[in-house]
Amino acid sequence: MNDLVRQHTALGDSDLEWLHLLVSEWQLLSDLSFADLVLWVPTLDGTRYVSVAQMRPNTGPTSYQDDMVGHLVPRGRRPLLDAALDEGRIVREGDPEWREEVPVRVESIPVRREGRVLGVIARNTNLLTVRTPSRLELTYLQSASDLAQMIAAGSFPFPGQQVDMDASPRVGDGLLRLDADGVVQYASPNALSAYHRLGLASDLVGHHLGMATAELAPSRGPVDEALAKVASGWAPREFEIEGGDGVIQLRAIPLKPKGPRIGSLVLLRDVTELRRRERELITKDATIREIHHRVKNNLQTVAALLRLQARRIDSAKGREALEEAVRRVGSIAIVHETLSQNLDERVEFDEIADRVLAMVAEISPGKVTGRRTGRFGILDAEVATPLSMVLTEILQNALEHGFREGDTGTVEVSAVRGGTTKDARLLITVHDDGVGLPEDFDPHRSGNLGLQIVRTLVEGELGGTFDMVRAPERGTQVLLDIPVRADK
Repeated sequence: MNDLVRQHTALGDSDLEWLHLLVSEWQLLSDLSFADLVLWVPTLDGTRYVSVAQMRPNTGPTSYQDDMVGHLVPRGRRPLLDAALDEGRIVREGDPEWREEVPVRVESIPVRREGRVLGVIARNTNLLTVRTPSRLELTYLQSASDLAQMIAAGSFPFPGQQVDMDASPRVGDGLLRLDADGVVQYASPNALSAYHRLGLASDLVGHHLGMATAELAPSRGPVDEALAKVASGWAPREFEIEGGDGVIQLRAIPLKPKGPRIGSLVLLRDVTELRRRERELITKDATIREIHHRVKNNLQTVAALLRLQARRIDSAKGREALEEAVRRVGSIAIVHETLSQNLDERVEFDEIADRVLAMVAEISPGKVTGRRTGRFGILDAEVATPLSMVLTEILQNALEHGFREGDTGTVEVSAVRGGTTKDARLLITVHDDGVGLPEDFDPHRSGNLGLQIVRTLVEGELGGTFDMVRAPERGTQVLLDIPVRADK
């Protein structure tokens, strides 16, 4: 719609925003009318109309099998459009049109904003299935007529009330028609069923909706009066109430076809099962976070026990091995601590990398500083946990074997996200400016325990590649290439 309006018409950004607001709401008009809607806007030179949006009803057969968006028609070919645009009124005159042996009644509704007519909605009703209307259909059609008059007067849609139609109740979910005092004139079967689930024992028709709703909702003191007013449809609002064994979502739409409010439409949906599932998910999320928190606490306890044991060992090699184990356990604990604070099983790995870098730097034999460049981004837990161990081993190896007592230097961790959405990659480089590798060193055959852990985790668990080479100028580079999920 943006492209069509800007390419063919003289409408400004504020007018375009009004059309977007209208289109976000007009499924309601289409369903109440049992009709297709096509929005036509006059072109810049005023000689043609361009169709910028289309809506089909959920409540009846369509009048258009083809997509009408983008069609251009010259002025004069459709007199109802001309009359609605020029006179600023709803035009219903004329005989039905025949489209592929289907009779279609066409009406034109001017779209007004701040006194100007921006375009015209063509309302097309398939007459092939017309029958004697029921009370429900008559209520639908009367409500559609009121909304159409509000569109023509510029009082609908409501400014600042952008509606998410996927989340809001629809006409078929349940509909109530209220008079100006908030008394129910008509209740659809679905609407009545939803209120029965809240605990209503009688019919709704003839009862004040606000009072009935406030009585069914749990007592909330002064809030009851506000709930009664909102449920009476005095303002465009959405809200939920819970009572008995159900939860219903309501949306109130004041009807003002000629200025003063003559009544209201209330759309409602039974969301009991949806809210129950949401509560279950919240409970599961809380349980998962608590599990991660307890795992982190247990790992820290293990690390503390290993640290105590290391202090009581006389052997330097045994003490060194236990201290390495402490760091490995600590790197896993960092991941679980981060997961315990998240709502899903994904973590921002940059913080974890910085903490691992700081933890390993404590073992530096000299004045070696560590830094990170680039961004790891958000990673799944099944990637973050082994990657934290891999990073710990590589950094520990660089500090222990790349530098001697009293040396100064730098260890830099660089991360780059690349690839496509289907084949996203994380490229990691760990570079130190230490003494470098021995001439005959082969990282893929080394018996070093840390490098064995790295190879196993990177190639086996992460499905990536690992290499360790001499740096171009001085020191050592470790290169990791790991497949990851695209970071949005």
